[in-house]
Amino acid sequence: MKTKLLSIFSLFIGFFGFSQTEVYFKYDEAGNQRYRGPNAAGKNTPSEVAKKETKTVAAVQQAPAMDEKTFWKQIRLYPVPVNDVLTIDWTEEADNLIESVSLYQHSTVHWKFQQQNIPGLNRQLKINMTGYDWGVYILRFTLKDGRIFGRNLTKR
Repeated sequence: MKTKLLSIFSLFIGFFGFSQTEVYFKYDEAGNQRYRGPNAAGKNTPSEVAKKETKTVAAVQQAPAMDEKTFWKQIRLYPVPVNDVLTIDWTEEADNLIESVSLYQHSTVHWKFQQQNIPGLNRQLKINMTGYDWGVYILRFTLKDGRIFGRNLTKR
């Protein structure tokens, strides 16, 4: 009988004592948890608040240099569908934005080709796809500002 009363008593203490506490979570830009606790303002020092406000103002003032539609107008892919060699040309304006070019097979999500954009490429890239299987491939451009633009290609 004492054990039943003790367990019911501890259940009530747990239910009424701890279940009504609100817990707030704070995360950084990468999604890492930085704060967990009862304070809604949680661990925001005045310098952090000022820093976030500065970042927000700077982000609003600095618009992306080129949107995706304009970017693809600067890129030329041929021949599509690809038989042997895929040739990719781009303008000088796009050259300033491109960090790397990658190609992977859609069905296996296996990287087939990766190339950093270096001045020696001379705004042109040729990918020999002779030994690649038939199917759909994804050509992916990674830009210097972190954006990624992709386009499907067919190899026959």
